[in-house]
Amino acid sequence: MSDPIQTLAIVGAGMIGASWAALASALGVAVRAYDPNAEAEARFLSQVERARAQLAELGLTGTGNVSFFSSLAEALEGAGFVQENGPENEAVKRKLLAKIDALLPLDAIIASSTSALVRSSIVGDCARPGRIIVAHPFNPPHLVPLVEIVGADPDVVTRAADFYRALGRRPVVLNREMPGHIANRLASALYREAVHLVEQGVASVADIDAALCNGPGLRWALMGPHMTYHLGGGEGGIAGYLAHLGPSQVRRWESLGNPSLDAEVQAKIVAGVAEEAAGRSIAELEARRDEGLLALLKTRTLVSD
Repeated sequence: MSDPIQTLAIVGAGMIGASWAALASALGVAVRAYDPNAEAEARFLSQVERARAQLAELGLTGTGNVSFFSSLAEALEGAGFVQENGPENEAVKRKLLAKIDALLPLDAIIASSTSALVRSSIVGDCARPGRIIVAHPFNPPHLVPLVEIVGADPDVVTRAADFYRALGRRPVVLNREMPGHIANRLASALYREAVHLVEQGVASVADIDAALCNGPGLRWALMGPHMTYHLGGGEGGIAGYLAHLGPSQVRRWESLGNPSLDAEVQAKIVAGVAEEAAGRSIAELEARRDEGLLALLKTRTLVSD
């Protein structure tokens, strides 16, 4: 980046905000955080410390300062980039983004983390909407590289993508806004079929999860579906695959389900997840997930080298 951002403001200091703060500070960026919840500070700093310990395993040991402020205006002072992580509520975000927009100098970028809201709606009350982007991470963002970007000003989008790359993230830019962006739409399509398989009694919840993790999920950690099928076509690549096996894809698409989420199906899923969790708490499962993500990231680094 020609003008690297030195200070990041975090607005909304929950789990996502703490993850961003840990990553930025581990790469030497100063972090100024704000949350309206009076009890947020202690939890936020604890989560940052935990995430920083994980990042140290990846060799990220920078000493960017992390500060917590009781007012939004104080947190925004000197920030060149704002990562907003407020509630997934359109009215709340519209009001919050407008307030942030009014407090910041023109050259600062505002990034809103939303999994399903569209940018054009949440910037409706802002005086300078061009410098506001949607930047949707996957949880936890200090370990999962993806950031989905939606913006209106190409220069702002480019600067934001450069900033995320400087944090070691992998930005993808949408050409137009879409509810759920890219990754959540793909995940939702997969989960719809996973629920359908439960609804139809095809397999247990645990076996459906295992089928994904021990099969296509391993390949998807390295390449997406288009490239995976490109390799599946052998010497003919994706053209050969589509010519010879495309019809089988169509047959599978035609058999995919459109399940309900009524009380009976929900009960089956809840019971199946409880059986799969085998008494492990959410915290224990999160720790296991993060250990696995760290191992995958280390392996991916070795492969790329």
